[in-house]
Amino acid sequence: MTMPAGQYYVGDLCYVIEEWDEVCDLIIKDNQFLDGEFELSDGRRFAIYSTAYGDGVYNDEYGKKYSVDAGSIGCILVKDISRKDYGDRIDGYLGNFHNFEKPFQTYSEDGVLTFGQVKIDTHPEYEEEYEW
Repeated sequence: MTMPAGQYYVGDLCYVIEEWDEVCDLIIKDNQFLDGEFELSDGRRFAIYSTAYGDGVYNDEYGKKYSVDAGSIGCILVKDISRKDYGDRIDGYLGNFHNFEKPFQTYSEDGVLTFGQVKIDTHPEYEEEYEW
């Protein structure tokens, strides 16, 4: 799927879309979460994908962090953000702003969520060290 060029917020969309009930109506069918790109009734487009382990904090390949409280990460144009009450915590704390100079693909594969050049691994393999 393809999103148009522009400056995007990438992160949990529940922080930035005030019309969350409408989002849920679009992305949840028969108790199943639908991944992909969607359009709100007012024409704003967004992409959203479920995380492998639900809520938590995930990192992209650049070390930027993404806080998740709705079990998903998505992207929406910054100009289309309707929820302003998080202020300066939206960029760099809850999610991150990214500039996409040309249209870009979004998809999820094996727990890795891809938004153009941004890849967020929500199914990381950890090497655990045990002390016996």
